[in-house]
Amino acid sequence: MAARILDGKSLAAALRAAVKREVEALAARGLQPGLAALLVGDNPASRVYVRNKARACEETGVRSEVHELPGDLTESALLERVAQLNADRRVHGILVQLPLPAQIDTPRALAAVSPAKDVDGFHVTNLGALLSGHRGAVPGTPAAVMRLLEHAGIALAGRHAVVIGRSTIVGKPLALLLLRKDATVTVCHSKTADLAAVTRSADVLIAAAGRPGLVTAAMVKPGACVIDVGVNRRPDGKLVGDVDFDAVKEVAGWITPVPGGVGPMTVAMLLVNTVEAAKRLG
Repeated sequence: MAARILDGKSLAAALRAAVKREVEALAARGLQPGLAALLVGDNPASRVYVRNKARACEETGVRSEVHELPGDLTESALLERVAQLNADRRVHGILVQLPLPAQIDTPRALAAVSPAKDVDGFHVTNLGALLSGHRGAVPGTPAAVMRLLEHAGIALAGRHAVVIGRSTIVGKPLALLLLRKDATVTVCHSKTADLAAVTRSADVLIAAAGRPGLVTAAMVKPGACVIDVGVNRRPDGKLVGDVDFDAVKEVAGWITPVPGGVGPMTVAMLLVNTVEAAKRLG
């Protein structure tokens, strides 16, 4: 029997509707959540991501600003723009779209965002809060994965969860969130020996390596829940994930598609974080 499809698109639509209702309630109190995005350079994928986020803001009533900046922007100029947004009371969330041009130190740029306005959850203060179990903004993609698992009713306590990828944006925060739910977590990466042997033991397998078709059917435990975070564009222009979807769906119990799985949920979680920041900042 083919796997059940975890439809991130429909769940994200429901989340956006909930956000819209909350934004309307805040507007009645004279507060409109505001999100500012900084786009440096002309990376086509980044432009698409920012456009999707702005469209989601418009749909839900979140005020959106997109600051399009030249690719040769100096680091000091970017930091100055971030400082201005930190001081702007109309802005409750700031995101610095990655990747940044080579002349800009990415960790320094992310650290310049006020932790209270860091709706991407990339600031070291928020990452530290996640590690220590304190309250803080959680990165959107890991939060999206957890919402999908919760919505599907996937039990995590005592189960083996395997995360392929150890980035600070996805892999590491996701491992911490899974641990919070009492899963036994293994994080794999490019130096992992016999990756397939590890993944075959996973009750929940999350692929976030950025390698198209990395996870094959032979690497998946029958009935496992497979979450595909990867977004890769093939030479023919088609978007694919890190999982061989057509083959793996015949083995797995649950699977996310690409597109239409984690991606829409990530944008929805950004809106959730922005509204929460607005409520805290007032």
